[in-house]
Amino acid sequence: MVHGLTADSVGPVDVAVVAFEGNRFNGEIVPALRELQQNGTVRILDLTFVRKDGDGSVGVVELADAEVAEEFQRITDARFDLLSDEDLSAVAEALPPESSALVVAWENTWASRLATALRDSHGRMVFMERIPRDDVLAAIAALDAE
Repeated sequence: MVHGLTADSVGPVDVAVVAFEGNRFNGEIVPALRELQQNGTVRILDLTFVRKDGDGSVGVVELADAEVAEEFQRITDARFDLLSDEDLSAVAEALPPESSALVVAWENTWASRLATALRDSHGRMVFMERIPRDDVLAAIAALDAE
């Protein structure tokens, strides 16, 4: 079990797919993920890399694989399999040739108190959607134009 993760206290869990051109991971995202984990904003539950080569062949790079293990060992040691082989294959197949993606599942620990309160009051989230960045930028631009 992931340390401190219980059915009664778990916050919302999201999956993010971050695509990168090329198949070379430079590790620049690691400090940002580590900071989010360390300050309690998220808890990384599962993390994997997928890639598609120029010939269309796909590969999965697990957290324990040498090419990424050193970069990510300080972020999480959890082996919580939320991402199935089918999920990862679907992500890899959708990638253009010569590209890769980080697939990460995280608990939004910042929201766990609210999630617990919702469950305790017999409430449930029925809809939630992220507003696309371009829409937010357009709204900010409209404010600036006033």
